[in-house]
Amino acid sequence: MHVDFQARERVLVSLLFNGKHIQKSTKQGNPRTARQIEAAYKTGLAKGEVGITERKAVPGFKKAMSDFLAWSLSEHQAHPATHTRYKVSAVALGKHFADTQLDRITPEEVERFKTLRSGQISPRTKRKVKPATVNRELACLKALFNHVLKTNVALPNPVSRVKFFEEHNEQTRVLSYSEQEAYLTVATPVLRDVATLMLESGMRPEEVYRIRRENVHISQGFLFNPYGKTKAAKRRVPLTTAARAVLKQRMKSDGIYLFPCETDGDRPIPKVNNAHDRAVKDSKLEPFRLYDLRHTWATRAAMSGIDLVTLAAMLGHSRIQMVLRYAHPTQEHQHQAMERLEQFVTKQRSESQKNRSGAGSSKKKHVVARVNARQSVPRTK
Repeated sequence: MHVDFQARERVLVSLLFNGKHIQKSTKQGNPRTARQIEAAYKTGLAKGEVGITERKAVPGFKKAMSDFLAWSLSEHQAHPATHTRYKVSAVALGKHFADTQLDRITPEEVERFKTLRSGQISPRTKRKVKPATVNRELACLKALFNHVLKTNVALPNPVSRVKFFEEHNEQTRVLSYSEQEAYLTVATPVLRDVATLMLESGMRPEEVYRIRRENVHISQGFLFNPYGKTKAAKRRVPLTTAARAVLKQRMKSDGIYLFPCETDGDRPIPKVNNAHDRAVKDSKLEPFRLYDLRHTWATRAAMSGIDLVTLAAMLGHSRIQMVLRYAHPTQEHQHQAMERLEQFVTKQRSESQKNRSGAGSSKKKHVVARVNARQSVPRTK
């Protein structure tokens, strides 16, 4: 390692490190200062604080988020809902962090966002922002920092030191058959078909929206869902008579998707949330989410006696534990289960008593027979 003193009032550091030649300008004309810079640079190399390749400058939040969303759009083409979630989360994050330099976003600042955001009122629901929403936004921020780190920017991830909110997502809203009828009666034709398929198959809303013509096999009694993040989600969905009727009617129209977007027939309908909200209001029912139709199907399936392993497969879950979130036996069903248990126990107790009584009687007869047999044997003198 040595210092080359060059003309034009600058000094170059030239050295070998791990077999590689490094030559960098100190931007200094004073040899003594240059040697100090050289020593500091060598120490940094040894400690791993600097590298042979220069680290990129730390970007501001706006540019970092713009680059992240562009990457996400390409990366999550197979799972567009993930990219959509990031886009939605980016709005709240952008309002809070504005164009703050990323290296100035500390764990304390992330905690501040978390606290402020959880106290805000959602303009759409007119209610406080839910913990799950804040968690999705924190997850987006964490993913953003991880993405920036991959671009060779030296930066810690402040979100890794922030604890997410606990989520209490257990849903117990299950529609009765009278509620189902009232809801479907006032639903738009598209919503009625979407809701019917969910109530008849337990499919997720986005799975119904994206049903393609080539994946429907009515004569064989199933449709294939090729979407999902897990292998279990990509599955055959058995069809009931009512589901077949809806699909058969939908198959009469042209187009790739059975539920096409109104403005672009080559894309599936994005959602039916507005139609759902109107139907709930017009039917004068207690509020419920469109996703609760899936919960309703799962609960009815569990009450009918379908085992949890089969139910998990039909719902597209890879773990049985996930099924417990959707299967909610009603109070009436629990009372009926208790009555069946009581009848079973009563029957078993009765059979047990009969067996004991029969065994006792048989033993008594056996003893009497032995006594009689002894008495019948003549005594020898």
